[in-house]
Amino acid sequence: MKLLVDMNLSPSWIDRLARHGFEAVHWSTIGAATAPDVEILAWAHQHSVVLVTNDLDFSAILAAGAVDGPSVVQIRTQDLLSDTVVSIVAQALEAHREDIERGALLSIDEAGIRVRVLPLRRPHDLP
Repeated sequence: MKLLVDMNLSPSWIDRLARHGFEAVHWSTIGAATAPDVEILAWAHQHSVVLVTNDLDFSAILAAGAVDGPSVVQIRTQDLLSDTVVSIVAQALEAHREDIERGALLSIDEAGIRVRVLPLRRPHDLP
């Protein structure tokens, strides 16, 4: 599984994820720092990578588009630099690998991990 680390996370995530066995690239090496979220999401989808971000806008974009990819991991913690958080993300990626490969949104916060399979459904879309 290949990962794309969003601009709102430090480039140090690349090496730290590599220590857990993940190949990752930081958006700053791919595109403009000011690129809109839809461009980043489209790139991730086109290149079959999982987007790792602290930006909550990506889940709204996924829901609005009712798309089946790319998978997104949202880190919803204040502490974005500790090795503990990186380890939690790595463990979540491994634990939910099948869902991620099919298309999923993982939200990671202090309370735990929530997995939603794509496409996301808005409340008025449900039967």
